[in-house]
Amino acid sequence: MQAKAPLFNPVLVIGCLIILVGFSVRASFGVFQIPIATEFNWPRAEFSLAIAIQNLAWGIGQPLFGALAEKVGDRKAIVVGALFYAAGLVLSSFAVTPEAHQLYEILVGFGVAGTGFGVILAVVGRAASDANRSMSLAIATAAGSAGQVFGAPVAEWMLSMMPWQEVFLVFAAALIVMLALLPMMRSPVTASKAELEESMGTILRRAFRDPSYTFIFLGFFSCGYQLAFVTAHFPAFVTEMCGPIGDGSILAALGISSTSALGAAAISLIGLANIGGTLLAGWLGNRYQKKYLLAGIYALRTMVAAAFILVPMTPATVILFSISMGALWLATVPLTSGLVAHIYGLRYMGTLYGIVFFSHQLGSFLGVWLGGRMYDIYGDYTAVWWVGVGVGAFSALINLPIREKRQAVPA
Repeated sequence: MQAKAPLFNPVLVIGCLIILVGFSVRASFGVFQIPIATEFNWPRAEFSLAIAIQNLAWGIGQPLFGALAEKVGDRKAIVVGALFYAAGLVLSSFAVTPEAHQLYEILVGFGVAGTGFGVILAVVGRAASDANRSMSLAIATAAGSAGQVFGAPVAEWMLSMMPWQEVFLVFAAALIVMLALLPMMRSPVTASKAELEESMGTILRRAFRDPSYTFIFLGFFSCGYQLAFVTAHFPAFVTEMCGPIGDGSILAALGISSTSALGAAAISLIGLANIGGTLLAGWLGNRYQKKYLLAGIYALRTMVAAAFILVPMTPATVILFSISMGALWLATVPLTSGLVAHIYGLRYMGTLYGIVFFSHQLGSFLGVWLGGRMYDIYGDYTAVWWVGVGVGAFSALINLPIREKRQAVPA
């Protein structure tokens, strides 16, 4: 009797740690919105555009790093990504103009691409057995949520002791230290012989001709829009619009006495709730059709966002929104990446998922930039929030026609 393959292996563990560090840094950028805008007296749109460019560069870099990993090896691609990431943070710490920040965020975005989901999920997926793949992808995705739990509060805490420039330098050092883990990350090849013999061009042509791949691509747009907008703008949104925190409240007893601290804590709470939500999505992905799970997640996100904006913002509604949205936050990632692997195979999963992820990052760019731009025009985030509700409903519908059937590899 063949022994059951273990769920946890060195690739999964190290991959989770790399994503944890990278996403801790990335999830903290919303905390810097007000300090940087205040120091330089910039409109909100300036630093928002920098973060938006970071997200767009992440999307452009994702298929490139996926292809690089498949050509020269996963670990080499991760090293390149970490160096880009650290360089962008170091240069940003010395930037004093909006244009400089926006330029250096291109490096940060490429760094996130090289150390984030596209490369890591592909190597984790290849290292997992068929029975464990959906859950392995969910665990690696949940590590990104764990990074979100720590990133914003740690950044807020560090800002209380040092200027934002020094925080960026500390983050850059953490990314370089992370590279010491890479020697332990060796991925076995689990693709079939037929998959290995196919060229990347053949696989890409097959995917591009398949309407289901187009539906997956379009559906991921709203995920990026909603997540990036909330990550970049929700701390400032809560700081400025939330009702006061009572002196005798539970939040005050926990040390959260200002709406600024609540905004950072909300990002952390979203990440915490998403750990459970993502793991549940991975478990369900092994048992039910992924397209219906994705449609359900997008529909629930749409309802949660609509309900939040329709009621007055109080500390209680911020907490309820954070928990509800957090449970749905990255639950789409293991399902989307798993769907790509299931339909098109493992050999070029990094490249195929990277292209799909580009749609996610187009949404991220629009969500972050439009948030800052419309804030400067209207003085609040209401209009851009409703755009997010609309694109969420669109994604819920467009996932339904996907044909969730593995494509046969020609003999």
